[in-house]
Amino acid sequence: MDRLGDKDCADVSGGQGAPLPALVVAAPATVAALLETAFAHHRTGRTNDAAVLYRQILVVEPEHADAMHFLGLLLCDTGEHATGLELIQQSILLQPDATYFSNLGNVLGRQGQHDAAIAAYREALARRPDYVEAHNNLGNALRIAADPLGAMESCANALALQPDYVEAWSNLGDALTDHGSFDAAMKSYAKALGLRPDYAEAHNNLGNLFEKQGRLDEATACYRKAIALKPGVAAMHNNLGNVLRDQGLLDDAVACFREAIALDANQLQAHSNLLLQLNLLPHASVDEQFDAARRFGEQQIARARPFVHESRAGDLTRRLRVGFVSGDLNTHPVGFFLESVVAHLDKARFELVAYVTRLHEDALTARLKPHFSAWHRLAGQHDEACAKRIRADGIDILVDLSGHTNHNRLPMFAWKPAPVQVSWLGYFATTGLRAIDYILGDRHVLPDAEAAHFVEQPWRLPDSYVCFTPPVPEVQIGTLPVLGSGTLTFGCFNHLVKLNDAVIELWARVLRAVPESRLFLKTRQLGDSSMRRAMSARFAALGIDDARLTLEGASPRTGLLAAYNRVDIALDPFPYPGGTTTLEALWMGVPVLTRRGDRFLSHIGESILHNVGLAQWIARDNDDYVEKAVSFAAAHDYLKRLRAGLRQQLHSSPLCDAARFARNLEAAFRGMWRQYVAGAQAGLHPQAVAQQVVNTERHLPEKAPNHAGHISP
Repeated sequence: MDRLGDKDCADVSGGQGAPLPALVVAAPATVAALLETAFAHHRTGRTNDAAVLYRQILVVEPEHADAMHFLGLLLCDTGEHATGLELIQQSILLQPDATYFSNLGNVLGRQGQHDAAIAAYREALARRPDYVEAHNNLGNALRIAADPLGAMESCANALALQPDYVEAWSNLGDALTDHGSFDAAMKSYAKALGLRPDYAEAHNNLGNLFEKQGRLDEATACYRKAIALKPGVAAMHNNLGNVLRDQGLLDDAVACFREAIALDANQLQAHSNLLLQLNLLPHASVDEQFDAARRFGEQQIARARPFVHESRAGDLTRRLRVGFVSGDLNTHPVGFFLESVVAHLDKARFELVAYVTRLHEDALTARLKPHFSAWHRLAGQHDEACAKRIRADGIDILVDLSGHTNHNRLPMFAWKPAPVQVSWLGYFATTGLRAIDYILGDRHVLPDAEAAHFVEQPWRLPDSYVCFTPPVPEVQIGTLPVLGSGTLTFGCFNHLVKLNDAVIELWARVLRAVPESRLFLKTRQLGDSSMRRAMSARFAALGIDDARLTLEGASPRTGLLAAYNRVDIALDPFPYPGGTTTLEALWMGVPVLTRRGDRFLSHIGESILHNVGLAQWIARDNDDYVEKAVSFAAAHDYLKRLRAGLRQQLHSSPLCDAARFARNLEAAFRGMWRQYVAGAQAGLHPQAVAQQVVNTERHLPEKAPNHAGHISP
């Protein structure tokens, strides 16, 4: 979701609040007239005319601070960031005015240099402590820099000076939301809207708060109100798309993302949301998703200036520096999968560096950090600065762990900051970015016949492309529920966005085919009563009574795992099956029925079940899915034996063999590096030389999975 921070600008390029500074230089009448005309052009968007006049003034008076300053602001707004910033800084040397520093903060903030923006606002306030707009702007910048307490203080300072300052009330609401003080945030937004009922940004940000609380209907209403007031703001359409997606209104969500992109082609979140959404739609073809991803990738490449890398003697065998770019190095599926792997990577051969794109840390972050030699923050920095940082760090292999999911930095990868770039773990389709050389998977999710689905070169690990870190603390597995209740319970704990109409229709067939069976759904969105009613209505329309459904919201992970003790068989959705949820179900002794797919995303369940030795739980199609559900539901003794041994079966499989997985991953990284060195010496792109290398050279010899716990019905 996009929060629209309220920043008051003193510059003429769209700001509001502080007036233009008075002319300081005693200029001739003609210069003063030129400046006033330039300001008029600048205010009304005639930027070329304004620039011409600013430059004319500077010819007459080369040290005219106002002309220099506002020309710099104009150039920053029109894309000439380096030149514009230099002019602004020169004007400050000539005239260290509080307004100039505040404007500098605005420019730096828009460029993602939030620490520098904070310093500029503090300079403005040192010169003018009662500068109310600078207090507000500082609050916005501190919130972006993950300092909600500092943001709250700055907004309060602004409101002490001007109690009816609407933008500061809205920004205070944002800071309170980030702090988790939801009731106070609600009051702050109410104050802003009481002062200005047509304030679209506050309606949007109130929608963010409702969405964070899981109050999806109310969030939708806020976003629609914001759009009605300001239909041309791309971020608002993107936000509405997000909440519609979470409500299962997938086609409506796609329309919102497309509208956001039409309004602003640089709305990168909307691009990624659209691509992610196309993967979730049963009726969206692989070709449609691929073409959209490729267009995105070409746009990013066109905007970047990729670095050129050279291979040197000794490169082939030296220790490699591997960078991981992610906003999910915390309690998140990516963090869970990564935890045991990084602990087993050979630090004598590979140095790991983390580049985090989100300022959120928790206990899992603390466990991950010791395995990295450095932990750098990319959040809030623009792509060029991030790319230069990674390039200067001498990263050899840069790993994208997000794809088109939240907090990704794919446009930064277009700068090619590392000689070898690979996408792994966080996504399940092509990124569309040819600057990423490889997509890492396994033979199940990346079959040879589907290589054309990617602009990246597929690279296959020998077993699974994921490694499951067993949960701690260990939740005890209960007895098979049907043996106590006499009623077979199917279950699914996946995100509601995966439960499209085709999935609901198939599950309704299963429930009709297994009389008196029940379905237990548990996910965050079902904590909202309106979403529970909507889900019940979807099944009722297919003849399934509400009494056969159990619908629950989210729980902490321990509670979530314990809830599997109420499930006999887990049902996998499609085309987006479970990943972490499937492995958690297996860990709790619950087998998962999945359906064969036709692309990386829809093969995830197949990969997991093949690796754990449950291939017979993979259905060929919908009819086979129903037949298997009926057969397994009747095999109570089989389910009982399977439940008793499935955790050990998973633990003994390649899915939990972190040491072996680490060796396979090391071999993959080393193989990619060999291809890069060979290609660099031959003047080839890594993807070109990759075609010349056979898979057996890429990884360790395969080892048959340990299926000692396998039991047939």
